[in-house]
Amino acid sequence: MLRLDADKTVEFCDGMRRRDFLHAGSLSLLGLGMPEFLEMQAQGAAKDTGKDVNVIMLMLVGGPSHLDTFDMKPEAPIEIRGPHKPIRTNVPGIEICEIFPRMARHADKYALLRGCYHNSAAVHAMGHQLFQTGRLSLGGMEHPHIGSVLGYVKGPKGDMPPHVLLPKIIGPTGGNFKPGQSAGYLGKRHDPFVLNADPSKADFKVPDMLPPDYLSALRVDRRRNWRAMVDKTVSKFETSQDARLLDSTFHQAYTLMTSEKAREAFELHREDDDTRNKYGRNRFGQSCLLARRLVESGVRFVTVNMFETVFDEITWDIHGSPPFSPISGYRDLVGPMFDNAFTSLIEDLSERGMLDTTMILALGEFGRTPKVNPAGGRDHWPQAWTIVGAGGGIQGGQVIGSTDKIGGAPKDRPVHPSEIVATIYHQLGIALETELPAANGRPLPVVDRGVEPIHELFS
Repeated sequence: MLRLDADKTVEFCDGMRRRDFLHAGSLSLLGLGMPEFLEMQAQGAAKDTGKDVNVIMLMLVGGPSHLDTFDMKPEAPIEIRGPHKPIRTNVPGIEICEIFPRMARHADKYALLRGCYHNSAAVHAMGHQLFQTGRLSLGGMEHPHIGSVLGYVKGPKGDMPPHVLLPKIIGPTGGNFKPGQSAGYLGKRHDPFVLNADPSKADFKVPDMLPPDYLSALRVDRRRNWRAMVDKTVSKFETSQDARLLDSTFHQAYTLMTSEKAREAFELHREDDDTRNKYGRNRFGQSCLLARRLVESGVRFVTVNMFETVFDEITWDIHGSPPFSPISGYRDLVGPMFDNAFTSLIEDLSERGMLDTTMILALGEFGRTPKVNPAGGRDHWPQAWTIVGAGGGIQGGQVIGSTDKIGGAPKDRPVHPSEIVATIYHQLGIALETELPAANGRPLPVVDRGVEPIHELFS
């Protein structure tokens, strides 16, 4: 990564492109994977309908089994229903898995969509793409993440970036597909800020998030020399569009580095031990707590990846044998981890008066097979699964859709990922006909024409 305070000089030549100068969209500022997009002005036909809802998207990497979480079939044969039992919630008629005891006390605050499906291949990254972009990346065209589109349309609030991703971008999950967590054809300047650190570590800090007095005269001089070198060396570059972007980028990057508000947002030590323990002293729990702090400080969209991969650690990916997870991992680790973090996030936002303006969506990329496999686990099943939504106008205490008696397919009100994306845009105040400048020069609406929001969520 290129650092603004690095000792090494940079040489330029005619025809230099922005990504060459700012190293493929990533600056090591604020300790974040900081792309070169700090120029955040809306362009083209971007349309903003005036809403100001924020989003926290929890990517439950691995594909949670709906049959062992939120759509249990206790009357089905043992090979269908699995080892866990349902429990009642505080909403009559709604039951969820016993591995979520805290969530059961707050069912009035969230909604369950039990008829989710897609018709694409049962590959992790395809589900990730569909839920974060609304489309599959085909023919070399990589579509932008919702948070990147939000940054393109609305820009940042003050010193805070519009989209932050915690703690790392999703890594290998099988297959050579990207997870849909970039700005795609909008350009790297609209990529999310990536923390690239584990906030649960005792020594967690964000490097370079330093008080202004630490920015010594030497470091300031380095920045000045760096800019002077650019101005002196490249006369053609000076008057180009890229130069104007550089000027804006440099100014905003420096502002972020010296912003007290930006620094404080990442300082988890400011939270008391009871709060941190409530979320869970693990990577996902502390990332959810950090997400709340970021939204509170002005970040519009936070993506939290529960896991980085599905290999060689306990995740939602319960094939039953190594390198994947056993179904017992839901009871012993993954279930309590999600229960604590999700419930604490809802409680916290509600107590702070932020739940009405902050949408939380917990999304897996697909469900799991109705029948338990010979290894005692379940395999990929995009034909049916459940997602959870709360806040941001969502009416809690309801179930939308259902599946057949074995959880194999939607029985009523099927929901495609593109409808979830349309719903997010609708609540963010971004008109669905807003057009984006695709890489091939053909403008594309933020979702495919004809896709509608899930209006039932808000009634």
